Amino acid sequence: MAYKNLIERDRAHLWHPLTQHKTAAAPLGIVKAKGAMLFDEEGNEYIDGIASWYTCMYGHCNEYITQAITKQMQQLDFVLFSGLTHEPAVVLSEKLIPLLPNNQKKLFFNDNGSTAVEAGIKMALQYHHNKGEERDTLIAFEDGFHGDTFAAMSVSGISSYNGPFEDFLLKVKRIPVPQEDTLVEVLSLLRIITEENNCAAFIYEPLVQGAAGMKFHTVKGLDTLIAHCQTTDILCIADEIMTGFGKTGKNFASDYLTNTPDIMCLSKALTAGMFPLSITSCSQKVYDQFLSDEVHKGFFHAHTFSAHPIGCAAVIAGLDLLNSPNILARRASIAKAHTAFAAQIATHTLVKEVRTLGIILAIDFDIKMERYGNLRDTLYQFFMTRGVILRPLGSTVYVLPPFVITDAQLQKTYTAILEALETF
Repeated sequence: MAYKNLIERDRAHLWHPLTQHKTAAAPLGIVKAKGAMLFDEEGNEYIDGIASWYTCMYGHCNEYITQAITKQMQQLDFVLFSGLTHEPAVVLSEKLIPLLPNNQKKLFFNDNGSTAVEAGIKMALQYHHNKGEERDTLIAFEDGFHGDTFAAMSVSGISSYNGPFEDFLLKVKRIPVPQEDTLVEVLSLLRIITEENNCAAFIYEPLVQGAAGMKFHTVKGLDTLIAHCQTTDILCIADEIMTGFGKTGKNFASDYLTNTPDIMCLSKALTAGMFPLSITSCSQKVYDQFLSDEVHKGFFHAHTFSAHPIGCAAVIAGLDLLNSPNILARRASIAKAHTAFAAQIATHTLVKEVRTLGIILAIDFDIKMERYGNLRDTLYQFFMTRGVILRPLGSTVYVLPPFVITDAQLQKTYTAILEALETF
């Protein structure tokens, strides 16, 4: 049977994420990408204002990265990582470890962000089990998001994702994110939780809660909570899947803190959007607890495509670019432009709050809007008709563009937001 276009062909067999297919608009057929731009099958252009879920930070089809991948696939395409190793994984470790907080010493490979979190939580639970301590409780922030596999869902607090599965999740106690005026209260709640429960780990998105609407919390507050947990050997897991690799102004959001995490979860921009790969890193203290003459105390957790050589090649190339002069200049320019635009719209009657950190800009529209509702979808389509891809998180519009976005493309994105503020 002949079909007219990508949309009709898609409808025949495909099931999209985060989509109610009975009511959702048809997906857009994208046929090409370059830099900060996407191109549909009708020749229309769109600015990728969110770097395709914060992944393609060096721009789509970045030639330096694609050349590295091409070279690697002609040398070694894939080999299992249990009992074998290879040059791309080793080089990756040698380049990445120096960029991580100084207590991070070991890297474990996974497939994506959710599985990085899954591995991190299992590491924490088994760490205590190997010590002979049965700790069954996890601590997480309210409205956090850590992924869609079961342990990751358990520590996530957004019901629109987790609702049908709540009876099947791990034991989790939630606390609010700490702000300047709430730290004493949050710390008091944390103390009660840790006294009344056998807590294994505290997982958090450092400084910025992405899916919650790019909500910020304080460095001092998070540092204080981490310090309290670590006094009783509650492992601290930094989910840097969204915040990592330069988005907050530093290599990692954890770099703003005095207290370092025991475990870190990395994905998304890790491979610059070129390949599904993630990493769970940990301290020597955590790793050492899995060393034993008893085989079962090892971490018997595996993914078929662990340390995929092609994905590792993408990571290595991306790390070469991360702090290169051109990328550093663009990161600084975007941050400056965001700050200026935030000041411009801060007093607008429809702006409830506007905030920036690094290349992250978030604007809370003063409109009641469901996370996935008709008004939110109308706002999404409004931006699309103006050639800008932004995915509002309820009433929060955020911009998190590729580092390579041009000044003109960034200004067009701001103009679309200004038009939305005058329309809704």
